[in-house]
Amino acid sequence: MEQSLQKNSLFKSLFATLTIPIVIAVCVVIYLFVLGSPSNFIGNDPNNHPLPGNYLGMVYKGGFIVPILMSLFLMVITYSIERFITISKASGKGNTDSFLFKIRGLLLSNSIEQAVSECDAQKGSLGSVVKSGLRKYKEMQGDKELSKDQKVLAIQKDIEEATELELPALEQNLPIIATIASVATLVGLLGTVIGMIKAFAALATAGAPDSVALANGISEALINTALGISGSAIAIISYNFFTSKIDKLTYSIDEAGFSILQTFSTTQK
Repeated sequence: MEQSLQKNSLFKSLFATLTIPIVIAVCVVIYLFVLGSPSNFIGNDPNNHPLPGNYLGMVYKGGFIVPILMSLFLMVITYSIERFITISKASGKGNTDSFLFKIRGLLLSNSIEQAVSECDAQKGSLGSVVKSGLRKYKEMQGDKELSKDQKVLAIQKDIEEATELELPALEQNLPIIATIASVATLVGLLGTVIGMIKAFAALATAGAPDSVALANGISEALINTALGISGSAIAIISYNFFTSKIDKLTYSIDEAGFSILQTFSTTQK
């Protein structure tokens, strides 16, 4: 089991490491060749205004900050999909409350092996932790040397160790989403400031203000603000959603551990 967890952890680490450069490369290509396609602009020249109603050209005018914000946005989507798949798999099959109720009943009837089979059928982090606790439970039943309190502590320690092995896999990549939630807004503000600097520079031009430069500066400011806020909002929603799912799963694991310990305490002399 431990070897399987190590392989799974290595794969997820590689995924996290490779996702960032790949996403950045994809977004730069989209920015240069899709948003910056000459067909999106008047006179087929990206230096000119976008064609009326052409939103691709309008986003392109956001400047070099745009591909950075696009990368952050796409990272949030990618990591959110990955977390959704991982946490859904970790939640296992069937209803959690029904699973815990069934395990309690099997423990009270001393059907340890059947309870272990139920854990295998659950196929989630909860099932893995409970299975580990049940194995230790059965081992302690046959131990004649340790006192009852020592046996309870041994079972509790085993459950805690199994939980510590499962939780890091659930929380992986969430710090990246949390970081993007803050960084996206700041990058968007940076783009806004750069755009406004260009806009005021256009107004400060000697003689008649350069209307093209003014329009481009304001466009850059507004587009970067919109992209930054959008990326940050989705990252915050995603982070809170997955955190609540993990908290719920952790609570179920704690509840299962308490049930195992309580059952052992009441049934063993």
